Amino acid sequence: MGNLSDVKNGLFGWLVMVAVTLPGFTPLGRAQDVRQLARAVDDHYNHLRSLQSDFTEIYRGDGAERVESGTLWLKKPRKMRWEYRSPKEKLFISDGEAVWFYLPAERQLRKTALRKLDDWRSPLAFLLGKTKLESELRGLSKVVDQSPLGAGNTLLRGVPQAMAGQASEVQLEITPSNQIVRIVLVEADGATTEFRFAGWKENLELSDSRFQFTPPPGVETVEGELGP
Repeated sequence: MGNLSDVKNGLFGWLVMVAVTLPGFTPLGRAQDVRQLARAVDDHYNHLRSLQSDFTEIYRGDGAERVESGTLWLKKPRKMRWEYRSPKEKLFISDGEAVWFYLPAERQLRKTALRKLDDWRSPLAFLLGKTKLESELRGLSKVVDQSPLGAGNTLLRGVPQAMAGQASEVQLEITPSNQIVRIVLVEADGATTEFRFAGWKENLELSDSRFQFTPPPGVETVEGELGP
């Protein structure tokens, strides 16, 4: 998992501060389509209070591939819980201010402030906010040289300026119902981290206790950078 800087502006702080990657100019009709889609995505997420989804995380780099899966919960404001179950259990959780990363099998626990977090997963904590995709994207465009995984979905591509030198490209796959179902992040060295989401459930009644963490007895808390 690569490290990123400046995630405080939320999901689209690293997903959608982009520049045009296609050559030439964008036809007016296509630009209007993208603008309408961006506003629809804004409207969809800005009216939600909570989310739940199954996720698959796929890392590819240096000829290796790592696949992990579990369940993600999000709740306003900036609360998240990534519960990994395969191939091994681990927990990545935020109460909106602090973040914990726990590996039960190794009894390792790290803690850091959300505002200082440097991690691919952290911007999703800000998904349920006042997103304005169009203003945070520069030169937002559709991908025309690849097909989305899902029929009828739209694939967007961009280069996040805030991650210059770290991430060379971000792709978002969006459904006809304006949900983000896949995120692909390409690092400067060519390594990729892909998140696939399935079975989104919206506006669930989620207790704040789901986003709180108490260290197990005998486990020391280490303050600082989180593990991968």
